[in-house]
Amino acid sequence: MRIVTRAQKSMLRRKAVALGAGLFALVVGCGAAPAQTRTQLNVYSTLEADQLAVYKKTFEADNPDIEIAWLRDSTGVVTARILAENGRPTGDVAWGLAVTSMILLDQQGLLVPYAPQDLARIKPDFRDRRDPPRWVGVDAWVAAICFNTIEAQKRGLKPPRSWKDLLDPSYKGQIVMPNPGSSGTGFFHVSAWLQIMGDKPGWDFMDGLDRNIGQYTHSGSKPCKMAAAGEYVLGISAENAGVQAKQQGAPVEVLLMAEGGGWDMDATAILKGAKNIEHAKRLADWAAGRKANEMYSRYLALVAVDGVKSDIPFYPPGVEQSMIKNDFAWAAGNRERIIQEWRKRYDAKTERK
Repeated sequence: MRIVTRAQKSMLRRKAVALGAGLFALVVGCGAAPAQTRTQLNVYSTLEADQLAVYKKTFEADNPDIEIAWLRDSTGVVTARILAENGRPTGDVAWGLAVTSMILLDQQGLLVPYAPQDLARIKPDFRDRRDPPRWVGVDAWVAAICFNTIEAQKRGLKPPRSWKDLLDPSYKGQIVMPNPGSSGTGFFHVSAWLQIMGDKPGWDFMDGLDRNIGQYTHSGSKPCKMAAAGEYVLGISAENAGVQAKQQGAPVEVLLMAEGGGWDMDATAILKGAKNIEHAKRLADWAAGRKANEMYSRYLALVAVDGVKSDIPFYPPGVEQSMIKNDFAWAAGNRERIIQEWRKRYDAKTERK
């Protein structure tokens, strides 16, 4: 029989501890492997932060091997960045970028043609008509005015019914709207006024409106938030921003104008030069699916997949009927000219970054 000394016992204990630690490290390493092999997908977006958090969580739950890294900014900034990168993008996908920007990027050859798996379910107006499409719509947001009823009552102001009502001198200094150079919402307002009224009457209208503007913002939703907070009586924005403010208890009414108003679509597209093209296609497939559209419908009533119903509290009736026949190709083709003219006339009142 072999006698084991105290020193040998101590050495064996140390080896056992070391072996146990090695096994533990191996188990932890095996468990951590999936996280280490996740692919980071860089995604440009202009959507609100609360939406992005939900979209990221939901997509990653269905695609655990992909991690989204958002590259978020305003429409003007994201569009200019992709144009400047010129086929060598930091991002792989744009998910939630205005379709007018998508058309502009497509004209520069910066989008990859791709047909998502559920393309047949997408409404015809919510996709590029070519096959395969260069972009596919997500949701639409529509022109609206956020009107603070308490502040209006203090000043004896009546709610506007027409865009031209905003020229009334009683509104002087009480209107805020987005800058069209940085905000997609701001651009669709300006583009729509020019389409509704004609070029010269449209600029004449904006000259008169500028006399009543207190400030131009870089964010499309900010005018509504400022009106909701009582900083201004009236914020020119979009219906979803007004609905959200009303849901949070703000004393605002969401008003649609008699002439109708502009609108735009958020869309998804794969970018030319994407480093993770196969993973980008998986995101494009998922973003065009019914589950994703049901998720979008929590924030906007008008989504890309037919038959998806929305039940958003305080959503105003008649939004879809108020949408003008928007010439997106004209808007994209004239975007730079319109923005340059607007800046020359009105940029002095834009908030500083």
